[in-house]
Amino acid sequence: MLKKGILLTVMVATLLLFGSTVFAQEVPALAGELFQYHRGQDIFFMLMLVAFLMLFIKRYEWGVCLMTMLVLTVSVPFYFAVQTIYFGATLDMSLIILGVVCAITLVIAAGMFLGQVKTWQYIVVSILFVTAYSINEWFLFTFLYGLADAGGSLLVHAFAAYFGYGVILALRHKKIFDTPMAVTVHSVSFVWLASMLLWMLWPSFTTALLAPEQVIGGMITTYMALMASALVSYLMLLAINKKIDPLIYTYALLAGGVTIGSTVDLVGPWTAYGIGIAAGIVSCLCFIYLHPALEKILGVRDVMGVHNLHGVPGLIGALFAIPIAGGVQVSGAVGTVIIGLIGGAVTGIILRALGRNEAYVLDDEESFAMTDPRANEGIPLPRDTGVSM
Repeated sequence: MLKKGILLTVMVATLLLFGSTVFAQEVPALAGELFQYHRGQDIFFMLMLVAFLMLFIKRYEWGVCLMTMLVLTVSVPFYFAVQTIYFGATLDMSLIILGVVCAITLVIAAGMFLGQVKTWQYIVVSILFVTAYSINEWFLFTFLYGLADAGGSLLVHAFAAYFGYGVILALRHKKIFDTPMAVTVHSVSFVWLASMLLWMLWPSFTTALLAPEQVIGGMITTYMALMASALVSYLMLLAINKKIDPLIYTYALLAGGVTIGSTVDLVGPWTAYGIGIAAGIVSCLCFIYLHPALEKILGVRDVMGVHNLHGVPGLIGALFAIPIAGGVQVSGAVGTVIIGLIGGAVTGIILRALGRNEAYVLDDEESFAMTDPRANEGIPLPRDTGVSM
């Protein structure tokens, strides 16, 4: 009887010890998954905020939101299919985050040719974009070795801008120059709200796939870069224009988050602050000087100024990592531009063959019955300035 009692005690103790060991192993793993899940939710939220960042055009607000939903619902499942079928990926939390990042990249890119294509064509764009994006992702992180881009300066921002440029260069939609992009205090307030919320959530984006022990450091470097770009953008606009253009400022203040992407896990807080200063200066100069110059030279319009916030700052962010990662950063930057332009150009050619949006350029009436909402448009709105990018 005593032997049975001793044996039972040993068995219970063994089970408890084994159970506690398993529990000790599973809880941190589960906590890591949940932590990543919450960052993934932040990125989903950021995707919607990117749409709100583009709601300043008075007659084209609902269309932006519809475009965002179409892009999300087509590009994410298609990205999952490409990655699981052709690249052997597992559909886990990391892949979900990568899928939403892909969708965000397309929403950013669409800001360049917004209103120039028919709404249903965003479904076609999504399929073509995911194909080009997946090729660039493979090029950056499989073909190349040792590239630094944990926060997506190249993968997301630069690729979005140059894919978008490829599209508008192929579309050659001249009517966009004759379409007024009137704004109101109300429409620009949406942009302010989106910009400030994106600013707050940006560390979730840059640290989404970092190891847990790197997340806090990445958050600090991201916020330092963002604080620097927000301050220097204000000072630059004040020095050049004497007044603050709210559309330029609400975009340029985010430039630090774009540029820090390649080095978010590699530099300290004060280096990040310096990178943010450079990002804010470059973005403002691009909005004020480069944007109109490229419109004149190339004869195309970047509707949302994507190249000024995402294109040039994204490339600069990648090049800031050269002292750490080496010349592979140059290869990554050049390859991203080439793949983006080619992928965008092919997409633009196909869209042009399908028929450009000629009747309702930057106008919600292309998709929605607008009679009632527009019945009161004759009532003067405060500060209806007619400002355009």
